[in-house]
Amino acid sequence: MKKELLAPAGDIEAGYAALHYGADAVYLGLKHFSARATATNFDEEELNEFVGYAHAQGKKVYAAVNTLAEENELPQLLQSLDICSRCHVDALIVQDLGVARIAREQYPELELHASTQMAVHNREGALVLQKAGFSRVVLARELSLPEIKDIASVPGLETEVFIHGALCYSYSGLCLFSSLECGRSANRGKCLYPCRSSFAGEDGNKHYFSMKDMALKGDVLKLPVTSLKIEGRKKNALYVAAVTDYYRRILDGKGCDGEREENIRQIFSRPWTEFYLRGKDKSVVEPDFVGHRGLPMGHIAEVRKKSICLTISHAVARHDGIQIDVPGEERPFGFSLLGLKVNDKSVFEAEAGDRVEILLPPGAPVLVKGLPVYLASSGRVKGAYDYLRPRPGEYRLRQPVDVEVTVQRDKIFACAMGERVEETGEFLPAKDAVRTNEAIRSAFGKTGDTPFTLRRLEIRNPDGLFAPLSLLNALRRSLYDRLKPDVKTTARPPAVDKPFAGARGKWIVRTDKPASLAEIDLTQADEILVLLSPDFDVEELKILPKNKVRLELPAVEPRPARFAETVRRLLDGGYKKWEIGNWWGLNVLPDKGVDVSFGASLYTLNTQAVQAAKDMGAGRVTLSAEDCLDNMQKLAETSPLPVVLPVYQDAPLFTSAVCVRANPCKDCPRGEKWLKFRRDGKEYPVLSKDCRTMLFAAAPLCFAAEAPRVGAAFYRVDFVYKPYSPAAAAAIWQRVRGFADVPGAGKGNLVSGGNF
Repeated sequence: MKKELLAPAGDIEAGYAALHYGADAVYLGLKHFSARATATNFDEEELNEFVGYAHAQGKKVYAAVNTLAEENELPQLLQSLDICSRCHVDALIVQDLGVARIAREQYPELELHASTQMAVHNREGALVLQKAGFSRVVLARELSLPEIKDIASVPGLETEVFIHGALCYSYSGLCLFSSLECGRSANRGKCLYPCRSSFAGEDGNKHYFSMKDMALKGDVLKLPVTSLKIEGRKKNALYVAAVTDYYRRILDGKGCDGEREENIRQIFSRPWTEFYLRGKDKSVVEPDFVGHRGLPMGHIAEVRKKSICLTISHAVARHDGIQIDVPGEERPFGFSLLGLKVNDKSVFEAEAGDRVEILLPPGAPVLVKGLPVYLASSGRVKGAYDYLRPRPGEYRLRQPVDVEVTVQRDKIFACAMGERVEETGEFLPAKDAVRTNEAIRSAFGKTGDTPFTLRRLEIRNPDGLFAPLSLLNALRRSLYDRLKPDVKTTARPPAVDKPFAGARGKWIVRTDKPASLAEIDLTQADEILVLLSPDFDVEELKILPKNKVRLELPAVEPRPARFAETVRRLLDGGYKKWEIGNWWGLNVLPDKGVDVSFGASLYTLNTQAVQAAKDMGAGRVTLSAEDCLDNMQKLAETSPLPVVLPVYQDAPLFTSAVCVRANPCKDCPRGEKWLKFRRDGKEYPVLSKDCRTMLFAAAPLCFAAEAPRVGAAFYRVDFVYKPYSPAAAAAIWQRVRGFADVPGAGKGNLVSGGNF
């Protein structure tokens, strides 16, 4: 099976570079609803031009409309989808169920690809999204080769995997760190990457959560998937060109090219990793430095007053960028090379193997012998990746237009798309009527910079009259100026069911340790939500009133088969109420006979998403911890399903498949272990359990004071993940049920007004 090489384009230049160097398809974002909101992205004119150019070469273009949309953003979302339709993109990459529903119903010509933000990490989840109308699933980055092969074997489903580029410490879509701590949501394209910061932890100040870059190199040939994806919509055209060229050669059977690999490292690179392709690996984090280093070119052999000396392993020239790792500094010390000597003679460039003296700029830090030196920017490499660009307007997608031109003795007029323009005068018989008609055809065939192309021209000139070319050109300009493109516009989203009209103000208590509820008067709870885990002892459920229990399947489970027997036993035991935190849960549970609710990690920030959840069998949905008060109120009022508002919770800031423990895997007990990290005066408890890591804020979130303004069908109080004594849980339960905040608790984005 021929694999698609899919390259990123943060702007049109990167797109042209990707196509020139062998990409089969390009993915890009528009100005809104892109998970790389800070990239340049594409406006309609650029998208139109680029899609036309790509399609002329037989290549595809996918638009990433892959952020979560609030209710009041749906009209703007429709405008973005209109643009995608008008410009004939080949598919939409989406995270939001509401975006998917709108696209399915009103833009059926656009294929749907499930973004990696949907956290599909097992076969069961992929099957659910295939049933929901997705033709392709972009798999979670954390998967091993056997896991990828298992999902890729689903009949009729395209699969896409990342092969190169930046990695997130968290599962994509399950990270609220930037949102709740910085007010900028990764799920809405605004991540500030706080995970790459330095934290104080067990091993001192390090970047415990800063990942290396993925680079699968020749292993891409082992992947039985539809599409191989390069990350990098925030990278420049040079980077896109170099990485695309490197993998194109591999796919074409030319092998891994060492020189091209070095070019990539020089242009931009953190240290490389295969991540978990061959199984669990603890060396996927780079704890000592962040950001771009470059290509290693040697170590300092001598430090002089204003210069350093070393023997270089790669050619270097004046004005190239140099970086040096400096102990105690988060980022390398970088500068432009302005002075270079070989054998005490100033030179413009030096060759590999030369011993060189490099002049240091004023203000350089203290450097010592042995420090590594990197080539971080090279003029030679910059000149090695030229690429073709079309002439502006050459491949613009234009709307076909039919024009009718009539010549009469006292006037000439032209009609198209319901518009008519005319010129009056005296028109006499032509000496050569055929040449006159040719002139008319030539004049109206020139559509210039207009958004039209002439499809059919009907000339009515029965008397063979003559019309001057200057007049014909004026008539054409006047006509095309008056025409407006037949733009597809969607005034409103598809209809949703009537708002939920049932009882409101019920209470849910949630736990993963039933014993922690021992001092709570459970007659006050309308429901008890119990989060299951593979090692959960179902005997613990016996202390709870069975008629109130709803069982929850977790958001991350690489091997759902571990739950199969537990789910079967509980179903047979009469437990018919369930909640899911990921798509795989719908596959594990039976289609009928159960009451299923959607957890907060299955995001529903708009009524279209709620309706989609209802269509998939959900009986209620849960509001996200990162949502704002205004949007919560709108959903509670207009949602076709009852909504749950968690009023007290320890929301995971991220959930990661990467273990944070320092000990070797072979010596690890793998049980629950709590660690403490600090950054900028804040403490972050970290739960390490079963090779997984969850980061929390020190203080919980509490929306109790604002909850009555939301008017949700259910209010929920969580005692999950962190340890709670029965007495502490009971005290919080009583306080929050009185709509009183817990002292010291956070509010997240509650009062952000939707700008998170």
